[in-house]
Formats: sequence, structure tokens, C-alpha cells
Amino acid sequence: MSLNRCLISVYDKSGLETFARALTERSVELIASGGTARALREAGMGVREVSDLTASPEILGGRVKTLHPAIHGGILSRRTLADQAQLEDLGWGEIDLVAVNLYPFEQTASDPSATLEQVVEQIDIGGVALLRAAAKNFAHVAVVCDPDDYGTILDELRAHGDVRLETRRALAVKAFAHTASYDAAIQRYLAGPHRPAFPDRMVLGLAKFGELRYGENPHQQAALYLQSGVTGPLGGELLQGKALSYNNLLDLDAAGRTAAAFERPTIVIVKHLSPCGVASADALADAFAPALACDPVSAYGGVIAANRPFDAATARALGDLFVEAIAAPGFSEEARQVLASRSNCRLVALSEAIPDSLEYRSVRGGLLVQERDMGDAAEWQVVSQRAPSEAEMAALRFAWRAVAHVKSNAILLAQGEAAVGIGGGLPSRVDAVRLAATKAGDRAVGAVMASDAFFPFADGVEAAAEAGVTAVVEPGGSVRDDQVIAAADRLGLALCFTGVRHFRH
Repeated sequence: MSLNRCLISVYDKSGLETFARALTERSVELIASGGTARALREAGMGVREVSDLTASPEILGGRVKTLHPAIHGGILSRRTLADQAQLEDLGWGEIDLVAVNLYPFEQTASDPSATLEQVVEQIDIGGVALLRAAAKNFAHVAVVCDPDDYGTILDELRAHGDVRLETRRALAVKAFAHTASYDAAIQRYLAGPHRPAFPDRMVLGLAKFGELRYGENPHQQAALYLQSGVTGPLGGELLQGKALSYNNLLDLDAAGRTAAAFERPTIVIVKHLSPCGVASADALADAFAPALACDPVSAYGGVIAANRPFDAATARALGDLFVEAIAAPGFSEEARQVLASRSNCRLVALSEAIPDSLEYRSVRGGLLVQERDMGDAAEWQVVSQRAPSEAEMAALRFAWRAVAHVKSNAILLAQGEAAVGIGGGLPSRVDAVRLAATKAGDRAVGAVMASDAFFPFADGVEAAAEAGVTAVVEPGGSVRDDQVIAAADRLGLALCFTGVRHFRH
């Protein structure tokens, strides 16, 4: 390509002066609209106004500036003799470089004080049209939608005297991705809270936050993408430690969601995507020891999440336990000082509230999308002869809330507001009961048990009673419910059905 003319129309003027000056030093003619033209003139550079080229003024308060054949013809010219002759007859010329960035729609839309009219005015029309036209004609035109790519253009010009085809194509791909994401943000905003949960077409509009060192295993490449309006990993900020890994992000997400399910101060410890410790208490620091006691062996090298800001007392309560990462709504200065000595422990402040009523999982060739399991509609029913005591019922409600976050088949034993044994991720439910009881040891005596789904046979409650469990909560709904209830009565267990299942595959 021969770079003779450049159209610049940018809202974000970062790096503009340096970029434009480097182009003028190469005798590139600058064409600019409105505010961009003023900024270039104030920097002492010659620039041709779009309105001079089109012989048409900006109209409708600036809503229409660049939507003109003189502009789009110059960009879309195929560089054939016929196209060039037609432009020459009209007194127009070809445009070889388009540098455009768009109105800050998402920034405005995320401002709760912004009115609908203000947000709609930030829907860029001309800029998107310019980017798409230039990207379509990447065979002859270079397009820049990100000020960070100004350096790429200048490096190409210095090294090759032009912008190579492979670079133009890569920039076109970026421009189309940018306009697609921009349109997706507009669609989400205008649909508002009444948008269908499962539309015919789903546009995610994710932006790459950064590449990760590797994926689940070192031989797998990976990257983190964030949805519109989310500025950091998990909607938070990394305060300490090296970059979060793929597995860190998965584990912290699981731990954070579990902790957020509880109203009282709660500590959750997660290892390999499933809780190995959950406890609530009057103070966050007091919840750590019982959470750790659930499975101190598995807790080593895990992650921790809390539903309250981490204070110094909680930080000290960790003792010498090796922890990969901690996520909380915040960290006090004293807590950060205590945790500063743990250079390998990442701290994530979960400062952003993210609406996430849907969850997504990849399958071969597509996505599965479902409503997130909140489990709030359960209607408890005592189905055994013996009703749970007040203490048992409190423990059962804690266990039921916690077991929803354990991988299926999921069993959780609890004493008071602390898990004492967890069995999850097993294909056999009775094996999950036995694993939870083994983890609990002597603490299974007098504990209560929650099961994420019904017991298909009586052997599950029989194994629980053998371990010392006194009360059980499960969804019910098995064709053998009567046998399970009969076994509970025979063994003196209190048994509750909820009517709600909590599978987590």
C-alpha cells in the first residue's frame, strides 16, 4: 500500500499528537473531524477538515459528520483504474489509513446518574461505519481502533515503508471485534432488565483482560476474558502476589460464590473447585479455625474466600497454613501488613458487584446456558417421626446452604455452623456419605447431614446413622422415598425434604 492520506476521528486522544506528527513527517495528509481537527491544529499541525473534503457541513449538532460518499468512497476504493477514475471525476481521493475510536458508550451506560437520552447520545454511528469500511478494505487500507496500535503503524512504516498486508488484516480483525463488542454493549443496555434470559442470539461481548501463564496444565495456553463493565479478575483487584492462574481463578470463583451464599461472617476454603471447609461465626476470625478443621490436609495449598472484609485478626488466624490466594470484599491495612509476608499468596479485593443470574459452560461446538442455582425456593418438610431439635434444624439449614456448592454427588456433615466432613464429586452417593463420615471422624457423632439430591436407596441414611449422624436433609423425590423414611425412623434420625435439588456437575 502507499500511505498518502489518513482520516483521524478520535474521542480518546491519547497518543494522538505523537502519532499525527510522525505521519506528517512522512508527508501524509491528515483529514480530521471536529474536535480532532481542533486538537491537531492546537498542536501546530496542518489538517484538512472533513467538511472541506465533503463540501458539506456537520449537521444535527455533530450527529452527522463523516457519513458522506467522499469519505466512504475514499476508504472503500478497490484501487482499480475504474474506481480511481470515478473518484477523480468527483474531485475526491483515496484514504489509506483510518484511525478512529468510539464514543464512550459503556462508560456512560455504567453511570447510574446517566439518563437514557445521555446514554443514547453516546451511541457512535459514524465512527463504527468508518471502522467497518476500513476493515472491509484491509487489502488496501490500514485501520486503527486502539491508540495502543499507533506504535504498530509507525513501526511498520519505519521498517517497511508501508503497513504490510498481514498487519492490516490483523488490525481489521481487531476493528471488527471492537465494533461487535460495542454493538453488544448497546444491545444489552437497551434490552435492560426485561431482556429475555435465553434470546435467539446470544452476544457475549467479552474483552481479553490478559493471557495467563498457562491453563489447567502447563502445556495448555489460556487467557482471561471479561464481560462489559468488569475491570478486573472476578470483578475485583489483585492487591498482592503474582498474576492469578487459570486454576486460581476457578477456585476463587467457587469459593467466593459459596461465601456469598451466607449472611453471617463466613470463611470458605476451596481445593480443586470444591469446598473442603465452610464455617460461619459472629466474627470472621472465629470462622477460620472451624473451617480449617473440616479438612486441614486438603486445605493446604487451597484458596480462601470470605463474605466480609479481611481484618488483622482473620489474617493472623491463618497461622502458617500455605494458601494460594484469598478473596474478600476488602482487606484492612492491618490485614495487608500481616499478609505482606506471604509473598506467594495472592490477595483479591472483590470490589465490584456483578449481575450474574446466568452461568455458562462450554461444550463441544457451543455453550450451555442456565439460570444460576440460588436454591431459595425450598419448602422444608419434616417427613420422619422425629422432628429435628432446634439445634439440629439450625445446623441442617447451614449444611443445606453449603452442600449446594459441593460437586455432585455431594454430601456435607455439619456441627452447628461448621462443616465437619465433605464428600463430593463421586458417582456413588453412598460412597460420598462414607467419604464425608471418614473426613469427619469422631465429629460425625451428633452431626447433621445434607445431600444435594435424593437418596435412591436407604443405604445412604444407614451409613450416616452408623457414623453417628442424627438428622438429615435431602430433596426427596425418589421412587424409594418410603424406604428411606422408614430407615430414618428405624434408626431414630430426623429427616427433612426440601423439594429442591442442588446438582453441581
